[in-house]
Amino acid sequence: MSVRHNLPPMPTSPFFEVFRAFLRLGLTSFGGPVAHLGYFRNEFVRRRGWIGEEHYAELITLGQFLPGPLSSQVGFALGMLRAGWPGAIAAFVAFTAPSALLLILFAYLSTVLSGPMGLAAIHGLKLVAVCVIAQAIIGMARRLTPDWQRIAIAAVAVGIVLLGHQPWLQLIAIGMGALLGIVLCRDVPMPAIAPMQVRYGRGVAAVLLVAYVGLLLLSLSVSAGAPAEVQVWAGMYRAGALVFGGGHVVLPLLEQTVVTPGWLSADQFLAGYGAAQAIPGPMFSVSAYLGAKIGGVSLALLALLAVFLPGFLALAGVLPFWSRLTANHGIRRMLTGINAAVVGLLAAAFYDPVWTSAITNSTDLAIAAAGFAVLMHGRLSTLWVVAGCVGAALAIG
Repeated sequence: MSVRHNLPPMPTSPFFEVFRAFLRLGLTSFGGPVAHLGYFRNEFVRRRGWIGEEHYAELITLGQFLPGPLSSQVGFALGMLRAGWPGAIAAFVAFTAPSALLLILFAYLSTVLSGPMGLAAIHGLKLVAVCVIAQAIIGMARRLTPDWQRIAIAAVAVGIVLLGHQPWLQLIAIGMGALLGIVLCRDVPMPAIAPMQVRYGRGVAAVLLVAYVGLLLLSLSVSAGAPAEVQVWAGMYRAGALVFGGGHVVLPLLEQTVVTPGWLSADQFLAGYGAAQAIPGPMFSVSAYLGAKIGGVSLALLALLAVFLPGFLALAGVLPFWSRLTANHGIRRMLTGINAAVVGLLAAAFYDPVWTSAITNSTDLAIAAAGFAVLMHGRLSTLWVVAGCVGAALAIG
């Protein structure tokens, strides 16, 4: 007769907990930065409870204010809050490595996303993004825009962003949200929320901000006669340091870095862009493809680190000051309006470019509606939604 011993589960290190969670997301997070925010919310707010809805919205707001890749910055901050600097590094490496490795491999292989099958697969991934983003917007709206005041702020943000496709309109929408929050949210109940706990002080934060500015000035001083490795590093750092909104917004700066000097042709650049859309993970990982095409794996890793570094320096430099500001009641009213504006920003991004590029006919609408229903009411993994949408798009053709 065997005896069963009920042993307690082995404790999991916060570092490995962060690494495993973000590695799973790095392998499955299709759809670009807005979709990534939806995946993050499902995983870390709803499922794991690492952070509350209000703090999560604040991280999104902070990322909108700063240059760099929005979803990767939010992930970096989530890892930081969970497990300090090791957690932040684990979040970045685990979330970015799958897409970077796939794009480096793609740089050495022939184009696989051309032709009807490749285009259909990409279209299926766009339908996945529709499902994920719609679910995220509904969940955030229920919590962050429950009354007419905040619904009005979100509507104003939608109108501002849809006036054009300029990244600076997002900043105007957030600023308008802050001002309207002061005026409209005086009587809105605001429960006390403990500031986000950061494991380093303002002195370290100030050093990081100085490093961000210093490296930017250094990158601007690099001449055309410098070695290729230095020029690629400088161009990638400038792209990461000067772009707001992340995602597709960085592509013109990357094109200027690698196509204008003649290192890559426009066709090679666009092939990497197409591949980056077809895989999970951050769009900034396309820098690994560009570096690999120019100078192999070593330059791919250099380009990857250079384009992500400025956004992380800016975020880590601002985060301790941000945490202290949020303790002020007046600032909290502003943040209440900003959080409502963030819902509007996500709604605007959902319409354009996500909806307008993905939903082209009634069949697309039916596929997306089915995937959305599974996410909202089913218990299946998001991977099944990915497989279903892509499979349906391939079958139709």
